Amino acid sequence: MERIKHDLRLSETVIPFGVGAIVDIRGASLIAPDTSWWDRKYAAEIKCERLVDRLGPSVLLEAPTHAGRAGEATKGLLYWRFPEWRFCERCTRLSRKTAKDKGKWANVCANCKGALVPMRYVAVCERGSHIQDIPWFQWAHRGHDSGVTETVRHCRAYKELRFVRTATHGEGLKSLRVTCGGCGRSRPLSDLVATESLKRDGVRCEGRQPWEDEKDGDPCEHNLVAVQRGATGNYIAERISALDIPEDKPRSISGTDAIRGHMFFEKVVADNGGPQAEMVAGWIANELGVTPDKVLAVAAADDDVDDAVLLNLKDGEWAAFLNKLDKHARDTSEGDFVVDGWRIDQSEGTSQAVADLIAGIGQVRRVREVRALRGFRRRSADASMVSADLGFDARRQPAYPAIEMYGEGIFIRFNEERISEWESQPAVQARARLLTERRTVTPWAHRLDLPEPRFIALHTVAHLLIRRLAFASGYSSASLQERIYSNSDRVDRTAGVLIYTAAGDAQGTLGGLVRLGQPEKLVPLLTAALDDADYCSNDPVCIESDRQGTGSLNLSACHGCALISETSCETSNRLLDRQLVLGGRNVQGLFEGVLKQARAEIRIR
Repeated sequence: MERIKHDLRLSETVIPFGVGAIVDIRGASLIAPDTSWWDRKYAAEIKCERLVDRLGPSVLLEAPTHAGRAGEATKGLLYWRFPEWRFCERCTRLSRKTAKDKGKWANVCANCKGALVPMRYVAVCERGSHIQDIPWFQWAHRGHDSGVTETVRHCRAYKELRFVRTATHGEGLKSLRVTCGGCGRSRPLSDLVATESLKRDGVRCEGRQPWEDEKDGDPCEHNLVAVQRGATGNYIAERISALDIPEDKPRSISGTDAIRGHMFFEKVVADNGGPQAEMVAGWIANELGVTPDKVLAVAAADDDVDDAVLLNLKDGEWAAFLNKLDKHARDTSEGDFVVDGWRIDQSEGTSQAVADLIAGIGQVRRVREVRALRGFRRRSADASMVSADLGFDARRQPAYPAIEMYGEGIFIRFNEERISEWESQPAVQARARLLTERRTVTPWAHRLDLPEPRFIALHTVAHLLIRRLAFASGYSSASLQERIYSNSDRVDRTAGVLIYTAAGDAQGTLGGLVRLGQPEKLVPLLTAALDDADYCSNDPVCIESDRQGTGSLNLSACHGCALISETSCETSNRLLDRQLVLGGRNVQGLFEGVLKQARAEIRIR
């Protein structure tokens, strides 16, 4: 049996070659089994309490690594051969690995010594996210044409199957045929991709993944679809990431805790509603810098309400960033979360429009990000999710593949008052409502963020800035990531953007991005990004459009102006609109004044 040793980047073990993915390596087609097949003695555990709290009781494991060239004794991950059906490039004969092979696997044809190539098509479950080989012998002898005879039905020439190409039957898939040398039956691949073709041929879903035992598969009621082996829809990774930062509470929760911890708070509770309660609440309010009404509201709140529960991983991150920005100084702390805070003043090079809109900038000099693979789906985003660990039970917690990345970034906090004033306009709300309604009716879109006006505007600005930073930072746009902090339906409203890059090296990245976080450099870059987006090569079609992208979940945004690499975007290039950023015929853009003032200053100079 030949063992293939091949090096992957550590990040590739999470995506794109994570659990359940098909990868072509040196002429072989392989699939990655779940983490129950990992040797845990050589898989290092990664610690990230914030991420584990979100995933539930679990373990984060990093694939084994090595330095230098891989040898026989080098520990690695197991990948299964899939599909099992192959054809010979020379004699075109089809063959399949069976239990009789006892683990042996040949890469050359036993008949003519030609190279064996994996079959191009596999079968994917429409809803269950299962995948399996197409039973080529069974499929070749099925069909409803008049050529099916008793000889074909009772054919047992299992070793006489061939995959041939002939120009006599047409072009495309009609010219690719599976032919039986025993009974003469021949069938084109065009029959394979027809609607419900596998169902008509009696091919049923086995309800399992290729690395699972045949006894483990449960009956699956969904139909199979024949797809190309390397189709992108065969693997849709379900990834989750978190920044490893000090877990700070949102300010409303911190204020509530301070009120409850005051020595006089019990007196307010005891006399709630009475004259003494108002007087004591005034004392507490003066000391803590809050209103007496806030103190009375906390005293009257139900004791069973747990205010400390964070609604999202980003809530703690937002609070941590604000604590760093409030210092307005260089961060001299050590660790994996170092942020210098800057205040935006109307100084030389900074317009009044920018100073009013941006509340602060953070130069993220060092940040640690942990990425984990929860599972995957196949065929469609609303199919069943398959866990990255299929072997866990009550005795063992699930293990998820994970990597830790170190990097740098730029954090921008926007003025909450200005954004709230802008998003209250009826025209702005009506524009955002288009995406809200489409998100509701699209089955898989519920996993996307709620497209309220501030989210769409900040998300689009993040894309525009990434496109511009790719020219100035030294990193490609695909290397930059976004993280959008946008919520208006909570006590602690958020309005910010983090653009960062990270690498698997413990030393992090090279500093080309964080140096651009200084106001005198970032403000011109932001203005230039807005100016770039004001003209799109697809205008006027693009700027006047309100239906673009998958599921029409983009408005005025296309590859010529606002789209970036899907791996860099939290929502895979959806929920974007230039009109809510720059303005349109009937809509005022959030950053419309910034661009107008910048151009006016240029004309004056």
